[in-house]
Amino acid sequence: MKEKFGLRQFIIYTIVILLTLSCLIPMLNVVALSLSSSTAVAGNRVALWPVDVTVAAYERIMGDTQFWRSFGISVFRVVASLIINIVIIVTMAYPLSKSKKVFRSRKFFMSLIIFAMLFNGGMIPTYLIVRNLGLINSVWSLILPGAVPIGSVILVMNFFRGVPKSLEESAWLDGANPWQILTKIYIPISLPSLATVSLFSIVGNWNDFMSGLIYMTKTANYPLMTYIQSLSVNIAETLQNSTGMSSEQLQSLLAVSDRNLNAAKIVVAIVPLLVIYPFLQKYFVQGIVVGAVKE
Repeated sequence: MKEKFGLRQFIIYTIVILLTLSCLIPMLNVVALSLSSSTAVAGNRVALWPVDVTVAAYERIMGDTQFWRSFGISVFRVVASLIINIVIIVTMAYPLSKSKKVFRSRKFFMSLIIFAMLFNGGMIPTYLIVRNLGLINSVWSLILPGAVPIGSVILVMNFFRGVPKSLEESAWLDGANPWQILTKIYIPISLPSLATVSLFSIVGNWNDFMSGLIYMTKTANYPLMTYIQSLSVNIAETLQNSTGMSSEQLQSLLAVSDRNLNAAKIVVAIVPLLVIYPFLQKYFVQGIVVGAVKE
């Protein structure tokens, strides 16, 4: 029988709608700013719809070769980090999901990774290690420091602990070895949790711009987020270099200001994530709920 729509449901729907609008309206405003002229933005005439529509900010971001080089660096970083993360997460979570009878050193290793999760050396020791390994200005300096995401290991470990033991026992009786049990039973069953930690890895690596500032001394080696973060519009410099330009060329240059350029940066940054998220979303909630519950 269908539940009657009452005050409780009204309050829940109202809260959900308000939360949705609180996320959607600022995003619409950012998109509108990125597509509006600099004069409209400076005059605070832009709300949820572009004014004097122009794509000059996007042309400024994507019109140079460094943008595409940085884009390629970020794509490589995301893909390489995802592969390394998943391999390490699965190979760590599987033995840690066993009982003390099966894996006698489990308590020691669990204490070790919990300690590593709660305490770390900090930025300076990490930088010194990266520098001593000769990884400054290398894309691997963006990948290796985050190769072992402890939180994701614990999430997948708890998911593995929820896999019925009868499946593993049946596989043992059929002559399967631990590697076959992991690849044929645990990994296929655990796709929701693996999709969840994959999303964490993709979003974290794509959005990280600080590592590029720390480990890269050359702009040519910047990942995408670091590069677009460094872009800015200097109006005085633009006017100074405008000698010999036609009025149309000058108008095109002055169509971009820091505000709509920053808005375009945000849009460019989130588009790849918006493309990827729908494919992983159906697994996301299930992976979080099941992986967070200890058997």
